[in-house]
Amino acid sequence: MRRLILEEPNSASAIWARRLAVFAIALAGMAVILVRTRAADATAGLSVLGAAIFLACASLLLAGAAAVTIWRMGLRGVGIAVAAVFLALIVLAYPGWLAVQAVRLPVLNDISTDINDPPAFARSARALRGRGGFVPPDVPAERRLAQRRAYPTIQPINIDLEPEEVYQLVLRAAAALHWQVVDQVPPGGRAGIGRVDAVDRSVIMGLPDDITVRIRPLAAQTRIDIRSASRVGRHDFGANASRIQRFSQEMQTQLDAR
Repeated sequence: MRRLILEEPNSASAIWARRLAVFAIALAGMAVILVRTRAADATAGLSVLGAAIFLACASLLLAGAAAVTIWRMGLRGVGIAVAAVFLALIVLAYPGWLAVQAVRLPVLNDISTDINDPPAFARSARALRGRGGFVPPDVPAERRLAQRRAYPTIQPINIDLEPEEVYQLVLRAAAALHWQVVDQVPPGGRAGIGRVDAVDRSVIMGLPDDITVRIRPLAAQTRIDIRSASRVGRHDFGANASRIQRFSQEMQTQLDAR
């Protein structure tokens, strides 16, 4: 007489957890591709990403429910639930890091090395064309005070070179950082001030951020002030301060290479 061996079924919660996690990864990838290729604007892309985050959270909840039913009822599906958790955490890792930054840092999206007289963004036809007609708005002085407490190392750069030499170094640093220069004015005129305006993009979503660098002669030095502003969102999560620090490091690299 043949014995019939019945296998326990897989947990339905585990199966749905994995399905939602896979769908969340697909949505997150779609959001990144849509924004980076400019097939959709930032608002639409971030909405899709928000849906992916919601699905990833739902997947984690279902995976937790699956763990309970598997433990109590002896169902199969441990591997499926673990896979769901792993996939969901891939989607949630970067948003989770941003959440930590949002709590840790003040709500700022415009950072400058000179908070009393920040460099102004160019409004020339070339600059407006390069920025798609966008001009970053001015920031109230009281909001910039929070920058001083959060980013005390963001300071002007003073270099013992002539403004024309510093201007060339700034252009080289911008090229090394893969910035898109949208306007440039060499030092000259009565004030001797030069300027470089550029656009940089965020690493993952490719969102545009605007940069302006002011080159101003001093008595025996040249002073560089840089301002970096995000176009999307009220909180930059520290991205603009990090960009300014990378620029300062690249300027030192360019100086060492002279």
